Amino acid sequence: MKTFIFFLALFFCSLFGRAQDCTLDIGGKHYGTVVEIFQFNAEQKATMETLRSALEDAVKGLEDDIRKLLDSHPQSTEEDLMALADKYRALQQKMVSASWETDKKMLATFNPKQYERYLKLCMEAIRKPIRIRPVLYKDSITPD
Repeated sequence: MKTFIFFLALFFCSLFGRAQDCTLDIGGKHYGTVVEIFQFNAEQKATMETLRSALEDAVKGLEDDIRKLLDSHPQSTEEDLMALADKYRALQQKMVSASWETDKKMLATFNPKQYERYLKLCMEAIRKPIRIRPVLYKDSITPD
């Protein structure tokens, strides 16, 4: 029994230790769902559109870089392929980082209730939340 509990605890530790980031996916197809779930105000909607546009431009540039890399990089030897893979992974990581930074900027506009909802959804999905400090808006309703 002790062995079973130990392995169960080890499993959960590894599960939470490797939790993926909890992203909003502002650049994704279903960004409208984010607006609905978190009930964005007009300012947040405008910020999201600005961030989406900037992310779209960044991703397009990185996708162009990937196409150029795949078209021009030598691929005749194993060393060439390994170098290509490293360069490709670096460009992919830049895309992930750009998306993460965009989500962080959007989260920075959240009020405490929105951020609390975000944290709850992250925990339900077993994801690691992006940490920010919520904003107090003049029109926000705060509990007494």
